Amino acid sequence: MASFVSTQYLLQLVLFISFFQFNLAARRLADTQQPLLFQYHNGPLLTGKISINLIWYGKFKPTQRAIISDFITSLSTSTPTTAQPSVATWWKTTEKYYHLINSKKPSTLVLSLVDGFCMSKCGTHGSSKGASIQGKSNKFAYIWVGNSETQCPGQCAWPFHQPIYGPQSPPLVAPNNDVGLDGMVINLASLLAGTTTNPFGNGYFQGPKDAPLEAASACPGVYGKGAYPGYAGDPFGGPHEWC
Repeated sequence: MASFVSTQYLLQLVLFISFFQFNLAARRLADTQQPLLFQYHNGPLLTGKISINLIWYGKFKPTQRAIISDFITSLSTSTPTTAQPSVATWWKTTEKYYHLINSKKPSTLVLSLVDGFCMSKCGTHGSSKGASIQGKSNKFAYIWVGNSETQCPGQCAWPFHQPIYGPQSPPLVAPNNDVGLDGMVINLASLLAGTTTNPFGNGYFQGPKDAPLEAASACPGVYGKGAYPGYAGDPFGGPHEWC
């Protein structure tokens, strides 16, 4: 069974992705770089109590399922924690955007986890219409993320695996000793950030609607201070501006 401690260590890396500071206007990569702004397009966000339905495809060991379950559970833990950053405190960042939404109705999110994949993406999210009940159907959001352990770890499990291109810095040690699943947690966290803030394509994003830059996709591969292509940065290097 994956321990909560090791999951917390992994999430200290995950929590430093760009989402956590996407309300900041600038990234100081260069003095002349323009501020990075995320525009709100007046659409609904995922609010209220979010019901997450897990769908597993393929063969996953109980220990592997526990890694994902620990992460999901940690999003809204009722037990106070002194560890910073924590998953629960990170997730509260999204609440800053809920004041724009009048509706606080519960939301539904379908999460599909796939054993074996390697298309053009490490994962994706979107929306669809549910079954019609009494002549009325509602939209639901979904996330699809795959286990890249055997097919494309250099693309979808970095920084826990050597990257497929660019500088070949030594990979970080996967805290649960499972490169594929620990990589899935990173991708899942990124997609959750994008899904809750832009579930139906008219929430928070930058750029064109058909190819938006969302909360985590605006600054891919930035996990800590001093990050550059091939180096994830120092996730414990203290607070600073990311994007």
